[in-house]
Amino acid sequence: MAANVNVPQFPEPYWRESVSVPSFPKLDKSVKTDVGIVGGGITGITAAYLLTKQGLNVTLIDAGNILNGVTGHTTAKITAQHGIIYDELIQHFGTDKASLYYQACMEAKQLIEDTINKHDISCDYKNEDAYIFTNADNYLSKLETEKKAYEQLDIPGELKDSIPLNIPVKSALVMRDQAQFHPLKYLKQLVNEAVNNGLEIYEQTTATDVEYNKHPAIITRDEHRISCKYIIQASHYPFYDIPGFYPARMYPERAYIVAVKTPETFPGGMYINAESPTRSIRSAKMDGEDLWLISGENHKTGQGESTMNHYDALQEYAEKQFGISEYVYRWSAQDLTTMDKVPYIGPVTKEEDNIFVATGYRKWGMTNGTIAAKILSDRILNKDNSYAELYSPSRFHADPAIRKFTRMNTDVAKHMIKGKLEYTNDNVKDLSADDATVTRVNGKRTGVYKDKDNALYAVDTTCKHLGCEVNWNAGDRTWDCPCHGSRYSYTGEVIEGPAKEPLNKVELDQ
Repeated sequence: MAANVNVPQFPEPYWRESVSVPSFPKLDKSVKTDVGIVGGGITGITAAYLLTKQGLNVTLIDAGNILNGVTGHTTAKITAQHGIIYDELIQHFGTDKASLYYQACMEAKQLIEDTINKHDISCDYKNEDAYIFTNADNYLSKLETEKKAYEQLDIPGELKDSIPLNIPVKSALVMRDQAQFHPLKYLKQLVNEAVNNGLEIYEQTTATDVEYNKHPAIITRDEHRISCKYIIQASHYPFYDIPGFYPARMYPERAYIVAVKTPETFPGGMYINAESPTRSIRSAKMDGEDLWLISGENHKTGQGESTMNHYDALQEYAEKQFGISEYVYRWSAQDLTTMDKVPYIGPVTKEEDNIFVATGYRKWGMTNGTIAAKILSDRILNKDNSYAELYSPSRFHADPAIRKFTRMNTDVAKHMIKGKLEYTNDNVKDLSADDATVTRVNGKRTGVYKDKDNALYAVDTTCKHLGCEVNWNAGDRTWDCPCHGSRYSYTGEVIEGPAKEPLNKVELDQ
């Protein structure tokens, strides 16, 4: 690990720290609108921008603050190179649909670029080449196969035996003319444009259900109603998920990011390795200097080793490969992967075709989230969209879906049972500051966190989604569910769904 480098005490993304985002009130009454959008990330805000441009009345709510969810914690690569994916898409969907996936990503990139040019948005947008690289012999043939898939789909690309970064590489597949940007600088301007067009935004407003009368209505935790003709669920995890049984059709993964300064000058490009553990690298500008964003260490949410170990591993990698002169930020992100790796974008079920879902971006939310907004806004505006069928949530392919479905739900059952049995006999009074334990309080499995001022916070560890037991995430100071990825603050408040209600608080004997 790097010597004499101060590690940031609290996880905070560079994007949020480097831009001022407007705030909005909490919804305090029932309202009517044309389109109700739940979720203030790239999908929700882009859809609101596109729809308000066409004169529709749109109301957007967010359970927390806009641009503070997955979009605020991204690496912000605007690319169609989503790992080694195109040969797999050809095998599962055929060349036509695999080609559509690439075209959708490139259309999303073009939409972002056109919007930036139209509104003269200063958001550090920069065209870059994207590289998948490997230093492992057993991945050389996989890159060669992926290159053949590029050729089948007319994707510009080439195999290289080196990359601009000064790291060991045996082969790399480059995709030209991709891009990166500062996502919040971009989306802040879209918020301004949409608000000027009549968009109403309400923060700290949690959607809990959908009610049907003549038209659907979003029900909030405070029992207000947003009556509308269409609902877009852009909330990362669909809050209204039972009809489509989405918990069984996706799994959540976390990834970690460290932002460091090094003695080296960043050579340009965006990079991700082919093998595991993942190492993804790009740069950003901070006060005129290169800020190196190094991410990876993927694992299923709530499972595996101590989360601080993942930050440590990325720090060690950065120090070994590039040297660290300053360790500036660290943060983590969570995203969902569908059974066939293609997002679910469209009606939540065939029968409920005016309630839409957009989820399962597999950590590639800048392109997937943008094309989702375009697909859903086109549907609401009665425009044809050539990508709608590819992303339809009602699709189901036996290969590989059934096998993944079985594995995913066996894993959930395993953790459901395991969690009920796991706890310690730790004495809460012996806890160190800024540490947590899972113990028994009055016979109940209880999570206890002691903050830096020695104040104690105790919660019932049973997740409010489907009853799994949450585990402590030391790196981010959260309680994470290993079954479907719900996350709670150390006080028990919901940070990420599918859970809608906070963990129960537990009173401790003083």
